[in-house]
Amino acid sequence: MAAHERSARLLVGLLAGGAAAHFLIPKLFDATIPRALPGTPRSWTYGSAVVELAVAGAVAVPATRRIGGLLAAGLLTAVFPANVKMAYDWRDRPAPLRNAALARLPVQVPLVLWALRVSRQAAPHRQG
Repeated sequence: MAAHERSARLLVGLLAGGAAAHFLIPKLFDATIPRALPGTPRSWTYGSAVVELAVAGAVAVPATRRIGGLLAAGLLTAVFPANVKMAYDWRDRPAPLRNAALARLPVQVPLVLWALRVSRQAAPHRQG
């Protein structure tokens, strides 16, 4: 398997795993939803899980991988405010939890760059 195919599959796993976590432990994610958003935090948690699954599906299929990678980069950028909120909310938690929340912030940049690389490396879809 080529390195770019392996990279795309790993990205699919990250996205699908994140979606599964949203469904399995939604309370953790509910707490990261900014209060300014309309609706309930749970609806945003489940909605974001559905979007993650859809984006994972787009990355998984070679014909849609180019757009899927771009969508993944956009999604990873869009969730950054939730990570900032979590880091702020956890500022008084024990050091390991606080540090984990803070560590998520700079990790977002390489994740976005990874998704963009997956998009760039995807073979262009040809209409037959």
